[in-house]
Amino acid sequence: MEDIVERLRQLVGDAHVTSGEEISPEDTHDESLTGSSVVPLAVVRPGTTAEVAALLALADAERLAVVARGSGTGLSGGCRPLADGLVVAFDRMDRILDIDLENHVAVVQPGVTLEQLDAALRPLGLVYPVYPGEQSASIGGNVGTNAGGMRAIRYGVTRQRVLGLEAVLAGGEVIRTGGRYVKSSAGYDLTQLLIGSEGTLALVTEATLKLEPRLAHQATVLAPFATLEEVARTVPAVVASGVAPSVLEYLDALAMGSITAAAGLELGVPAAVTAAALAYLVVVVESTHQDRVDADVEAVATLLAERGALDVYVLPPSAGANLIVARERAFYVSKAAGADDLVDTVVPRAAIPGYLATAAELAASHGALISGCGHVGDGNVHLSVFLPEAQARAELIGALIGEAMAVGGAISGEHGIGIDKQPYFLALEDPTKLRLMRAVKEAFDPNGILGPGRLLDPAVAGAPVGDTA
Repeated sequence: MEDIVERLRQLVGDAHVTSGEEISPEDTHDESLTGSSVVPLAVVRPGTTAEVAALLALADAERLAVVARGSGTGLSGGCRPLADGLVVAFDRMDRILDIDLENHVAVVQPGVTLEQLDAALRPLGLVYPVYPGEQSASIGGNVGTNAGGMRAIRYGVTRQRVLGLEAVLAGGEVIRTGGRYVKSSAGYDLTQLLIGSEGTLALVTEATLKLEPRLAHQATVLAPFATLEEVARTVPAVVASGVAPSVLEYLDALAMGSITAAAGLELGVPAAVTAAALAYLVVVVESTHQDRVDADVEAVATLLAERGALDVYVLPPSAGANLIVARERAFYVSKAAGADDLVDTVVPRAAIPGYLATAAELAASHGALISGCGHVGDGNVHLSVFLPEAQARAELIGALIGEAMAVGGAISGEHGIGIDKQPYFLALEDPTKLRLMRAVKEAFDPNGILGPGRLLDPAVAGAPVGDTA
């Protein structure tokens, strides 16, 4: 192993390889609530695509497990290392290579963060509109998990924003997929295959991203409701209204109370309304002109009132912006409150009322507390689960995920499977689909070095690639 580490140093330089006690604790985990830290053989920080190719060629020849790491903000154990394996961290590859104003695209390396890209685009009147809730997240990590966020209802998720990729295969070959164009009928779409693959098929070294004009005017509408079912049943009417909101979120009373208290945010909702409200709907509308925003706000407010909202509030700009920031920090609020796990299911929008009702019944039957918020406009439900006993919690989460799939949904809407959700994925997903996925994995990574233990095949931390238990 010392020889391997020395060869890694020769490939990328001494300063960019850490091993043993030199490894930072930050490189041994992500933000998952359930996984423990794992110290790998080495953490390697390449600076170029050529260095990534050389690293993977070495790893493939030596059958070393390789785990890709962006900013480490994932929530499913996707970048958790394997002992005696490598972590390839992309924070050195953090250059914005080009902002193409004519084609409205940005070409970036995987270590570029959302915050960094947004700062570069703001003066140009452009935006990369994927906001998954953590601006320190990297583009490479977003590509790996097909990250979404609150603005997905209008702009789509990462899958709709990535036009092309450069990626390195397990043996060190470099491929390019897609480009600065928006459609193609030229064979299989390898770009879309790599998005959401969580570093198990190839390591992304460059992404071409589709940009949008930055809309100058916006408003935030807050509507408390007496029941969560009323919120869920109001959403289709908002979507059908033609307003095209950029954010359409629900929060139950516990989630709303928690995030506003953590942020010290006062929204001006009277105490009597707060006491009667069990759920809230947050609607953000945007436009290039203020008069269009005003018209959309009036239409939305009227619709919400007709649908039974206890009241409708058009928040002052600062309060509206602060509420969205507070909502984006909901995970950290739940973590601080002692949440034991997170569920990130997605269901058809029309199925949300029934799903949430069943989720409440399941939680009660297991003696658990759950608190929810989510991107209700696209059916993505986030549930914080408070249930310390591990076996009981696993049974509850399995039941919650199983119910989502039973109504036509999926295990994860945007967090990915990683290590944490893999048991549910393997148990509940269609075996035929799993077989096809394994065939794809075999074609891309025949020796199975990329991301063992994620998605498809269990692996024991510290075991040689190919060994399971």
